[in-house]
Amino acid sequence: MTRLRLGLNVDHVATVRNARGGAMPDPARAAKLALDAGVDGITAHLREDRRHILDADITAIKAVCDAAGKPLNFEMAVTPEMLGIALALKPHAACLVPERREERTTEGGLEVAGQVVQVGDAVARLNDAGIRASLFIATDPAQIEAAARIKAPVVEFHTGALCDAFREGETALFDHELARLKAAVAQADALGIEVHAGHGIDYDTVGFIAVLPQVRELNIGHFLIGEAIFVGLKASLVKMRVLMDAARDGTVSA
Repeated sequence: MTRLRLGLNVDHVATVRNARGGAMPDPARAAKLALDAGVDGITAHLREDRRHILDADITAIKAVCDAAGKPLNFEMAVTPEMLGIALALKPHAACLVPERREERTTEGGLEVAGQVVQVGDAVARLNDAGIRASLFIATDPAQIEAAARIKAPVVEFHTGALCDAFREGETALFDHELARLKAAVAQADALGIEVHAGHGIDYDTVGFIAVLPQVRELNIGHFLIGEAIFVGLKASLVKMRVLMDAARDGTVSA
């Protein structure tokens, strides 16, 4: 079975730094430590309000990824400013996400079906520049069909509702969300779109997602950065890698 990639989102290293001000902790240093520990890539979201990752962070993280020969996945809103930054930066991938100033974190998936022209133009410009465009979307058939229509090479499914339902013991909702994820993954794969997943994933929920053979990459941030406070970044990443591989290989039932 195809090896499942792990990307670390370093946004919340910057969240901790910005709470106090100054230069520490440094998200670029976290990116280097993670790459040295074996993660397959780094994700960072440059929000319009710059609440965590800053422009200088993105430049530094890109340099770290380039030096390691590993990809940077640049999360961005679909705006002219962010598109311009992405085209100048030339990361390996750019993941288009919804963004609202009042949200704590990314809530739900990008509305692609209702913004086909705007999102499609961004995807085309990114792809033409050699940047692999990805869409962070809900497990909604209409959004997947729209992603295929605008020729997005990758979709990343928002797994927050699934993971929250499991943690809260809402069995019926969890079963519903898992069925939706399985159907969405199969639909995207059948349309020739590479499938990624992210949001809300922790040690207890990763197996339900990693076991799906069509999923090629997981992008995880908040949980791993939080766990690193207690066990260290390398240890948190190594344990996640072990759980991903065990689910993928079938040595642990999910």
